[in-house]
Amino acid sequence: MDPFSSSMSGSSRPPSPEALAEQVQSQLAQVYMEEFFNTVRDKCFTKCVTKPSSSLSGSESSCISRCVDRYIEATGIVSRAVVSSIPR
Repeated sequence: MDPFSSSMSGSSRPPSPEALAEQVQSQLAQVYMEEFFNTVRDKCFTKCVTKPSSSLSGSESSCISRCVDRYIEATGIVSRAVVSSIPR
């Protein structure tokens, strides 16, 4: 996706720094959601669902829920550590 395409339609001016920052933030959010989905699918589902069927058992559902919660918690810890390491 061209970062200037939506901002430059009908205009010859480059996008503002704020518009670029908003677009980058939106793209990062999309990447995060894709990574989250892939992690849940690849790790949590594989770990928790040993015999796939048309529905989840109670123990499979609980396992997936705990796995997702741990992933969210770990992601938050890493994010806070990265942010706190940025010099101000």
